[in-house]
Amino acid sequence: MFRSGAFLADRLGELRESQVQPNGVDLTLDAVFEQTSAGRIEREGKTVGDRRELDPDDDGVYHLDEGGYVVRYAERIVIPEDHVGFLYPRSSLLRNSCMLDTAVWDAGYEGRGEGLLEVHHPIELQQGARIAQLTLARAEHEDTYDGSYQGENL
Repeated sequence: MFRSGAFLADRLGELRESQVQPNGVDLTLDAVFEQTSAGRIEREGKTVGDRRELDPDDDGVYHLDEGGYVVRYAERIVIPEDHVGFLYPRSSLLRNSCMLDTAVWDAGYEGRGEGLLEVHHPIELQQGARIAQLTLARAEHEDTYDGSYQGENL
C-alpha cells in the first residue's frame, strides 16, 4: 500500500506547502552536475566518474542544453523501516522533453539523493524548482540499507 503525501511529509521536516501532494512529496532541485570522466560498474563494486558542478545564473537558473546531467535534490530523505521509496519525474519535466531517471530507495536510506536528468530539448530550471515526486509504499524486508550511498550529500 502506498502512503499519503502527509505521512511522508511528517517524516521529512521542512517543506513548502506546495510540495505536499496527495500521494507523495515533491523534491526540489539543489544542484546540477556534468560528468567529466568515465565511471565503472563491476560485479563486485563501482566507481562513479568525476563531476563538475554547474553554476546557475544570478537568478539561480540553470540553462541546460540537450544531454545528460546529474541532479541533486535539496531535501534530506529518510526512508522509514518497513517502507520502500519510489521517485518519479514531475509531469512538467516530461512536457518539456526531459526525463528524470531514478532508482528504488531502500528502507533505512538517508541522504540527499541524486538522479539522471535527460534533456531532449534545451530547458531552464531554477534552483528550488519541484522536479520529482517521492512516494512511499509499505514493504517487507530482511535488512535496511547500508550501502555506499548511505548519508550521501549530507
